[in-house]
Order: sequence, then structure tokens, then C-alpha cells
Amino acid sequence: MRHKEVAAVNVYQTARPWVFSVLVAFALVSLTGCQFLGNSQDPINDTVVVGNASIDFGTVAVGSSKSVQNTVTNFKTSNVTIASVSGLGQDFQISGVSFPLVLTPSQQVGFSVQFQPSAPGKDSATVSLVGDNGQALASVSLTGNAVTQGQLTLNPSSVSFGNVKVGNNKTANVTLSNSGSTDLTVNQATLSGAGFSMSNLTLPLTLHTGDTTSITITFAPTGAGNFSGSVTFSTTAAQSRTRSKIRPNAQGDQVVLPLSGVGVTPGTLSANPASLAFGNVQVGNNSRLSDTLTNTGGSSVTISQANVTGAGFSISGLSLPVTLTPNQSVTFTAKFAPTVAGSASGTLAIVSDASNSPLNIPLSGTGLAAGSLTSTPSSVNFGNVIVGNSQTVPLTITNTGGVNVTISSASVSGSGFSYSGPNLPVTLTAGQSTTFNAIFTPTAAGASSGALTINSNAQNPMLTVPLTGTGVAQGQLTPNPTNLGFGNVQIGKSKTLTETLTNTGGSSLTISAASISGTGFSMSGLSLPLTLTAGQSTTFSAQFAPSVSGAASGSVSITSNGANPNLSIPLSGTGVTPGTLTANPTSLAFGNVPVGNSSNLSETLTNTGGSTVTISQANVSGAGFSISGLSLPATLTPTQSVTFTATFAPTAPGSANGTLAIVSDGSNSPLNIPLSGTGLQGQLSVSPATLNFGDVAVGSSSPLNGTLTATGASVTVSSASINSSEFALSGITLPKTIGAGQSTQFTVTFTPSVTGTANATLTFVSNASNSPTLQSLTGNGTPPASHWVDLTWDASNGAVSYNVYRKLPTDQNYAQIDSSDANTAYTDNSVSAGQTYDYVVTAVDANNIESGYSNMAEVLVPSP
Repeated sequence: MRHKEVAAVNVYQTARPWVFSVLVAFALVSLTGCQFLGNSQDPINDTVVVGNASIDFGTVAVGSSKSVQNTVTNFKTSNVTIASVSGLGQDFQISGVSFPLVLTPSQQVGFSVQFQPSAPGKDSATVSLVGDNGQALASVSLTGNAVTQGQLTLNPSSVSFGNVKVGNNKTANVTLSNSGSTDLTVNQATLSGAGFSMSNLTLPLTLHTGDTTSITITFAPTGAGNFSGSVTFSTTAAQSRTRSKIRPNAQGDQVVLPLSGVGVTPGTLSANPASLAFGNVQVGNNSRLSDTLTNTGGSSVTISQANVTGAGFSISGLSLPVTLTPNQSVTFTAKFAPTVAGSASGTLAIVSDASNSPLNIPLSGTGLAAGSLTSTPSSVNFGNVIVGNSQTVPLTITNTGGVNVTISSASVSGSGFSYSGPNLPVTLTAGQSTTFNAIFTPTAAGASSGALTINSNAQNPMLTVPLTGTGVAQGQLTPNPTNLGFGNVQIGKSKTLTETLTNTGGSSLTISAASISGTGFSMSGLSLPLTLTAGQSTTFSAQFAPSVSGAASGSVSITSNGANPNLSIPLSGTGVTPGTLTANPTSLAFGNVPVGNSSNLSETLTNTGGSTVTISQANVSGAGFSISGLSLPATLTPTQSVTFTATFAPTAPGSANGTLAIVSDGSNSPLNIPLSGTGLQGQLSVSPATLNFGDVAVGSSSPLNGTLTATGASVTVSSASINSSEFALSGITLPKTIGAGQSTQFTVTFTPSVTGTANATLTFVSNASNSPTLQSLTGNGTPPASHWVDLTWDASNGAVSYNVYRKLPTDQNYAQIDSSDANTAYTDNSVSAGQTYDYVVTAVDANNIESGYSNMAEVLVPSP
């Protein structure tokens, strides 16, 4: 079976039209008005025609050029003289032809149009071929876009490493950039100069416009002195880019990166003097010596640390870090301040980046002990002392020095403080001790402070021993809390509170008796008699267990020998009836609910009793039942309510029963609320049971519709699949929920890829009880149809033959598809199904001059 295409095309020559028609199946297109190139009144005579009236040179790099060939044809019956060309600028030139130019009838001359831009930017011109009468015979529109050539730019443009120690190295990153508008290729990079190296560069390297890359230059001096070198980059820039082709320049370019650096020898520190000996220094005194550090090397040295070891040694005047240039010095002070007698040694370690780090300077000295008094204990705290009483603390005064010490006098300060001791003056040899007694006799309550001062000829001539103490009054009981309020307590239950008794006085007291009064009140945990020291506390428990409703009061009476011997603590409480929970409604019936769905009911719990009820648990039994919105534990005051939601979400069909058990401290715990409901599950059916597509040509498609129906309950179709690529499902979006008794349509399309019978199964997966649901698919693939296009046209006056041209709509130029002959019909058998083609025809006269294109006929070949 073949299909043919039909179209009509009209071509006019001179004043008499000839008709070109192309037969296209299913449609007829008729186009008119296309003529021979040249004068509109006579397309063959009296015309000078250029082959390409509009030239776009595209992108061309500044400094390069691009040429396009063109032609000029004399269609006049007499000679034509082209005297000159007008409209050329400095960037556009015409070559290959000299003016004036004489063209004989039908003569065609070729010439070259060149674009050689001198500056970047878009450029255009209209060039006219001027006759000897000064009038334009024909014109050409020229456009072009000039861009700069690729240019290699270095950042930085030179690298100076400065001073680098011999044996070390220093690196620098250099960025290579293409600052031009065409691609740039780095072909070679030549490194020169001792001590320099280069990395991170793989050649050849192509940089597009605006591209950058980084390389690493390393300087590792092999000795002291100045070093210099360079990296020479050889590059090639692209003139322009035309689609995927790049035309390189005829010559390249070189960019030089200068390199420089200085190798220096490492720095070395020396000390003068090389060691510090302080000699004999009395303990408590100090001795100071100066030392000088000098950089004797060839590069700077940075001193980062000065670490001193050895008891009594330290340094000052050296602010770190400090940097010394070659031959530069710094002076500091070392100090020896012994704290104990005897020889001492240490080291001053100078840490730096010099070659001899650390530089160790030995330290030595001898400490001589002096007479010194110490007190044991060094201070006295008498604590609390009852007003009118006294407390004595002995003090041992010892000469811890190496020479005799004479105590000349002693004195005491502070209210209530005094002392006793040896007859003065008294002399203590090295290590000898004597005893002083410090005494505190407070006359009033409150804190006191003072000091015992001992005067001598010791290194510490005035030894001061701080004295503190507090005068306290007689003991006193303080209750916490000052009263006990039990609040509401259910009849038949009890509540216990804790009471604390504290001795807030300054002396001990004894509780001898305790009693409690008031109906329903009792106490425990207080074993008498009980003695409390100053600040000491004791606790006991008071209990309220009401037997009747209503307010009750009483007291706890405490008897002691404190400042308040009869202490009374008030008691209060109220007996209340117990709390009771009531449910509304008393049971929850959810009715019928489809499997996979859920139903919610509201439930309210109310405290109908006389005391607070705390709900601690809500336990749900029964498949598919749950609750939400009840935050536990929840406390309800009398008459207060709480509302929550119960949910039934059946997972299987059939009746379901359960219980919601509310556990609380109410009188009717647990409160049981019956739950009931029935789960329903739908079924899914598909019709027809089989989709038969019959005969369908290979490459063609045939759709058929089907229907899905849910019965019993709503059904959710989650997925669908076909076990053959020749069948495709559409018209339904999954997942899809179909209500009970509702239907939805879908479409299956059969597109055979080979001839013969095709069978498949469409499978629907759902939550229906009969999932999966299947539908049979069958069809027969038949051979595809073939196509051709028949072209016919009317004869044209003066034409001896015709040429047929064809192109795709996306092509720029037409291609001739026939051999020139005098027939006014042509059949194109080389067409593809589903493709669109554009056709034109030209007429050729006896002088072998070809007319312009006829009107265009567009043909769409059916698919397949």
C-alpha cells in the first residue's frame, strides 16, 4: 500500500505565468509570486544580479581576515559597464576584479569580498556596484563581528621570591589567563635559571576566552647569592570560531615571566657571656646579670621562646618574638632570687629558627638563708563562741632561718581578743620555737576580727597572725514551714507533710516534748529528748486523714530549753469526697468503615466527684482502634472535662470490637468504654476482559479504552504494569482512588514494532480483595505503508528544461534532486514517513540561463 503527497507551485516568467503543481494527499497548497532573479517586470532581461546579496562574515579576529566569493551576472541584452564600487569601509574590501568592468550579455564574473577588522565590535556596510551613469546596478549587504585575538596574560607578571635560606624553598602561584576573544593554546613553556622549578602545567594547554589556570613556581637556592631566571610561554591564538572548526594563526606569540630570588645562609645565635654565675645571694634578696644575644649568621633569626629552668632563676627585658638581622644583637637581664638556702643551677634555653636552636646558657648561684619567723597555724578561726565564754588556741612561733632571731614585743587587736605567752624579749636559735596563746572572749553576739602581731629582727620583722571569731547567743528553734496546710484530702485517704526544726541560735538546745491537736491530725518521726547544736536541724512528719468532709484545724506544740521554749505550729486541712470519672458517650460505635480508611469519633471525660482526678493511662484494645488528643497524665478538678478523639481504621474486613480503659485515681478506675465497628473491603473489576486491537501497521498506533469499577467499598489503585513494550497505558494517574460504585476510564495504545500477533497482560495492583486485577491485550502487527510525492507543473514560455530542488525546513540551502529535462512532472520516491519537505522548481531557457526559484510547496509525509 502506498501513499502519495499533493501540492501546487506557481512560477512566473516575464508577464505570462506558468504553473508548477505538486499533488499532495489530503491537502492542496497553491503558492504564487516567485520570479527569476532581476527586474520584477522581466526576470531574464534588463537586470544585473549579484549571486549573494547579503553576506554575514560571522566572527573574525582583529588582525586577521575572512573572504567570501560572490558573482555578478549581466542579464541585459546589451553590454553593461560597472564603473566603480561605493560603500566600502576600511574593514571591507573587494578583490579579484578591476573597475571599470564591462559585462557582455549573460556574462558572469566572480569576485571576492573580504572582512579584515581593525578594531573589535560589530561592523556593517552596503556596497553598491555603480554604472557609468552613476546609478547603482546592484548592491550587497555586508555584516561582521570583530573580536580580539586570544592573548596570554600572567598574574603576577614577574615573581620575586626575596630572601630564601639555603636548604629551604619558597613557592609562588602564577595565574595564566586568556584575555582575548578567541581560543589560545600554550604550546611550550621553557624554564631557565638555576634553583627554579615549575609544576602544575600540562602542555599543550588550550584556554578559551576568559579561562584561567594556575601554575606553581618553586625557588630552592643552591647557595648564597642572587638568582634570576624566566619562564617563556609560546602560544598560538585562534583567528575565529566557525561552528566546530577553529583556524589557527599563521604565527605564534611569546610571553616571558621573569624570576628572581636571593639565597642566604641560615642565621646563628651566640651568647655573651656564654654562662651566668650569680655567686652567693641571701634568701629573700636577688642578683641581676646582663647577657647579649647576637646573630652571627647570614640571614635573619627570629627568637620565639626563652625558657628558664632552675629554682629562683628568671629573665626580663626580652620581648618575644624578636627578629635579629645579621650581626644585630639584643641585651636582656637574668635574675637569681633564691627562696631556699643551698646551691642552685638551671638553664636558659633560647628557642629560635637559627641553625643552633636551642641555644642553652648555663645558670648557677647559691642561696644563703636569713632568720625568719613562721606561725603554726598561720591564722586562727575561733568559730562560734557563746557570749560570756572564752576559747584559747595555741600558736607555735618558729625561727625557720639560718641565724638567731630576737622577739622584742607582741600586741593584739580586735574586740574580744587577747593573748598570753613567754616573757619578752626572747631569742630563738635556727629551728627553735616558742608558744603564744590566742584568746577570744566575746561580749556580744556577732562576728569579730583582729590580729596578733609579733615584732622581731627577722627577715620578716612583723609577723601578723589573723584572728576571727563569732559571738553567738542562746539557741532558738525556728520551724519551716511556719504552718502546715494539707489542702483537700479525700475521705478515707491521708496526706503527709514534712516539717523541719532548726536551731538558729548560737548554742545547743534540747527538745523535751512534742504534742499534736485537732481531729484527723497525727505526727511521727520525732524521737525525744533531742539535742540540736547551733545550726543543726531535725525533721518530722505530720499526717491528715479525714473521716468526714469539711474543714479541720489543729497545731503541733514543741517544748525546749531554747529562747522560745513553747513553739506552736498551726495545722489545717479539708476532707472531700473522692473524684469520679464519667464518659460521654458511654460507648463508641463507628459503623461501617472501608478497609484502608478511618473514622473518628469524639469522646468526653468529666470529673463528677468532689476531688481532683488524675488520669494516668488510656489503654485501647481491639484491632484497628486508637485514640489521639489525650495528653497524659491529665488532672481534672471537680466538674472539669477533657475531650479527645477515638479512631477506627480497619485493616481487614469484618466486625471488630474493643475497649478503651481509662486508668485514674478516681473511685471508678478503670472506666471501660466499649468500642465497635465493621471493616468493609471493595473489589475491583476491569472491562472489557480483553482489548483486541485487530490489525495495526508496524510503526502506527491504535488506542482502545477500558473501564475500572469499584464495588463494595472504595478501592485505591496503586500501580499498573504491562508485560510488553508494544502496549502503553495512559489516561489514568496513579495512585487513583475509585469510590464504591464508581468507575474510571483508561486508554491502552498498541504500537507494533514487528509484524505478527502480539499478546500481553495489563496488571492493576490495588487494595481490593481481588488484587491484582488482570486484563488481556491482543493485536496483530501488519507491514507499514510506503510513501512518495508526485510533482507536476505547467509549462513556462521560453523554458526548454526544468530543475527540481528539495530541502528540509531546517536546512539553509536547496539541493537538486532530478536531472534537468523538459518534463513538467516528477516523482520523489526518497521520502521518509513523518518528515516535512520544501520543494521549488526553476526554468532553464535556450541560453542555459536558469530562472529564480518558484514559490515553495511544503509537504508533510504521513506517519507511518
